[in-house]
Amino acid sequence: MLSTYTYPRYAYQRPHELNASASRHHARVVVVGAGPVGLAAAIDLAQQGVAVTLLDEDDTVSIGSRGLCYAKRTLEVLDRLGVGDAVVAKGVTWNVGRTFHGDTEVFNFNLLPEADHERPGMVNLQQYWLEQYLVERALQLPNLHLRFKHQVTQVEPQAAGVVLQVATPDGSFTLHADWLVVADGARSPIRRQLGLDMEGQVFRDRFLIADVVMKTDLFPPGQAERWFWFDPPFHPGQSVLLHKEADDVWRIDFQLGWDADPEVEKQPERVLPRVRALLAHGLGLSRGEPAPAFELEWASVYTFQCRRMARLRHGRVLFAGDAAHQVSPFGARGANSGIQDADNLVWKLKLVLDGTAPESLLDSYSTERVAAADENLLNSTRSTDFITPKSTASRDLRNAVLTLAREHGFARALVNSGRLSVPTHLVDSPLSTPDADAWDCAQAPGSPLADAPVRHEGRDSWLLRHTGGGFVLLIFVPIPDALGSAQLVLIDTLAAGAVPVRTVLVARREGPAPALPVGVTLLHDHRHRAAQRLDASPGCAVLLRPDQHLAARWRVPTLAAVQAALARACARA
Repeated sequence: MLSTYTYPRYAYQRPHELNASASRHHARVVVVGAGPVGLAAAIDLAQQGVAVTLLDEDDTVSIGSRGLCYAKRTLEVLDRLGVGDAVVAKGVTWNVGRTFHGDTEVFNFNLLPEADHERPGMVNLQQYWLEQYLVERALQLPNLHLRFKHQVTQVEPQAAGVVLQVATPDGSFTLHADWLVVADGARSPIRRQLGLDMEGQVFRDRFLIADVVMKTDLFPPGQAERWFWFDPPFHPGQSVLLHKEADDVWRIDFQLGWDADPEVEKQPERVLPRVRALLAHGLGLSRGEPAPAFELEWASVYTFQCRRMARLRHGRVLFAGDAAHQVSPFGARGANSGIQDADNLVWKLKLVLDGTAPESLLDSYSTERVAAADENLLNSTRSTDFITPKSTASRDLRNAVLTLAREHGFARALVNSGRLSVPTHLVDSPLSTPDADAWDCAQAPGSPLADAPVRHEGRDSWLLRHTGGGFVLLIFVPIPDALGSAQLVLIDTLAAGAVPVRTVLVARREGPAPALPVGVTLLHDHRHRAAQRLDASPGCAVLLRPDQHLAARWRVPTLAAVQAALARACARA
């Protein structure tokens, strides 16, 4: 039990399959695992009109705070799932991270150095809160069947689906699924049963996680930050990471070394002196001055791995999250990557289910998310090697970098206490149409769309709030009534296609609202940030995928060019 959180118990219901006479029970899509990734995938499917069954062997949320940091791109995905506001309101927002060597700050960074984004660089929130918000959202969706105390005991892939054996407190039944999404965690019983391996390495080190409840503020007034120490005086020879969470809970990670005994180190008598020493240092307490009162909420000792599956798609079985790839916790790349897996997968599965895209579109899920996993693994492995060097030469090099970083800018760029999660730019994706024109901006086909402030129907809003969930064509115009006949034909034709494309007009200046085709959204780019960030002049158009990544862009779009890019993005080219 935790002093700051009461675990919900969700109702188990006897499965109707046990009461039915039919021997074959069918589901279009089954998702296994009601953690953040499985819940995100199931909610996204349900919001797009797909009937989905979500199975979980437990009846509550995760034990302990576990995942903690949710990056800007993940928050934008959570917005589309209907829980972003709750996560930001409950969590602790931060953008600045500081790294220390001993007592000296040697490096700092800002995750969001520019203004005019709705979401911050990072929000800290214990995983159980995120899961609770996602469960509450899932229970609101009539075509999402969330079943607790349903354990998948056997999986049999077939050419046209997957056969599942499901055990419940009232007995077992067989369920035939057209598609199976596996999000059952790092130990993934389903992955192991299917004999699918993960490639990578296990790091020989141990870390203590301590969640501490205390009403104090080590950070500057009104700000939350991430602090990381190499060789601090209160924990010499090792590293320490400090975050603030919701409800006055503080997360502290202490590096212990490979020889540490996990059972011994997580005992209160071993944890509490470490916390007192950190507080005395962080608050500048004089010798003998008592540290603030605090309570140990939760403690665990962990090791970590950096590895992934070779392929995330195996016929009708699709793996996501920790079931598919695992990284070290430095950089907050685990849960963020998993939720972005779901974001990438669901729109593709929806098109395949609708019969408007071939099954081969799902191969691009594996291609794109393996590329993202490799990027995360590379950054995570480099961070881990810097934080926990395994040879004398590596440690000497690391310490030299930290010493030089105090005075020299080139060395600060080499300091690595965890490269924080950022979205993957899928520049080599087979779904992206290469540019035919010159552009001068950080975004390109394959990149996620950068947010920008806009006005909609006379009210302040944000660009990302008006995209996602389906294909969108952004057309930039000088004033609202500047559409020509060719553009109107383009808009109407795309809206009526087998894969509909919704149009969003982005006007540079406000003016009288014209009579627009049904379904067209008009936005006013009143600070010119949207056009600036996309290098878009009047007449330009950008085709967005349902996951808000750019699929193609044109200085002067034509119907044929947009239709060809749409076909390519759906793997129909």
